[in-house]
Amino acid sequence: MKLIIQIPCYNEEATLPLVLSEIPKQIKGVEKIELQIIDDGSSDKTVEVAQTLGVHHIIKNPRNLGLGNSFRIGLENALRLDADILINTDGDNQYPSRYIPDLVNPILEGRA
Repeated sequence: MKLIIQIPCYNEEATLPLVLSEIPKQIKGVEKIELQIIDDGSSDKTVEVAQTLGVHHIIKNPRNLGLGNSFRIGLENALRLDADILINTDGDNQYPSRYIPDLVNPILEGRA
């Protein structure tokens, strides 16, 4: 199973390091975890921070397109990358990353 954790970002250079540091590196039953950010027209150094911290996939919207469009763009890219599971989180640490395994486990167990 391949999991892509998607993080839409708009000017998140200050919080992105914390978000990325708390994402699980391994989840039982998942062979590969990749990180993907969708930069939604940021004017700060969000992309540079993501590159420095080893984000696998970086998508840059040409301007601010909004959260819904960023999710859709990221979903389409995750499908091209053959993701089995896609988890959406947020670049401002609104959703604690420690719960990612709780979202994935029902899928792995065939309950979702």
